[in-house]
Amino acid sequence: MTSPFEGTVGVVTGASQGIGLAIAASLATEGMKVWMVARRDGPLREAAATIAGEVIPLQADLSGPEGRERLKSSVEADGQGLHVLVNNAGTIHLGRMEDASEDELVDQLTANVVAPYALTRQFLPMLKSSHGDIVFVNSSAGRTASPGSGQFSATQHAVRAFAESLRAEINPDGVRVTVLHPGRTATPRQEAIYAGEGRAYEPGRLMQPEDVAQIVTAVLRLPRTAEVTEVSLRSMLKP
Repeated sequence: MTSPFEGTVGVVTGASQGIGLAIAASLATEGMKVWMVARRDGPLREAAATIAGEVIPLQADLSGPEGRERLKSSVEADGQGLHVLVNNAGTIHLGRMEDASEDELVDQLTANVVAPYALTRQFLPMLKSSHGDIVFVNSSAGRTASPGSGQFSATQHAVRAFAESLRAEINPDGVRVTVLHPGRTATPRQEAIYAGEGRAYEPGRLMQPEDVAQIVTAVLRLPRTAEVTEVSLRSMLKP
């Protein structure tokens, strides 16, 4: 059977490792042409080389307008449109409010809120034209908050808020918007978080990046008569 992703084009940000890499690999394997975007060129190209499918690695720092414009211009010049945008890139700083700095807050707001907001705005005309999909890979912190995660949680709540508003605005144009809230997932970021917490890192007890990628692929595979608005995931084996 022909895959519904054949002939489609997607952009996945933060695609050099972890969840972003798993999503890019899943979609490319299904037949989608995937633009893989990340800040570090070397690891990005190494990651792209592991994928069986059509992928285009593009180094860009999406926290600034130059990187976002470079990505948009490259996709436009390719001439095949855009059907899927997966906003996955971001950063995290943990710390209690009395210890966390304003610079860390600004860094997270820029990477986690401004960047996906601006990138989505740039691609809206193309996504409306294709009746496409926008996926925001958020976090369980976008639904709750815990001590030491206030800054990061605030950015994830902000993304959830503008995604909900965006959905109401562009559903009439045939564009779907999905927000994912994965819990702790076995990624390099999570390994660093465990180290910062002074806890033993046991990746086998966490969700795997491929688990999240399977959900994204399933959401995008749905007929256009349905839309998944939010999905919360957590590991079966509690860390």
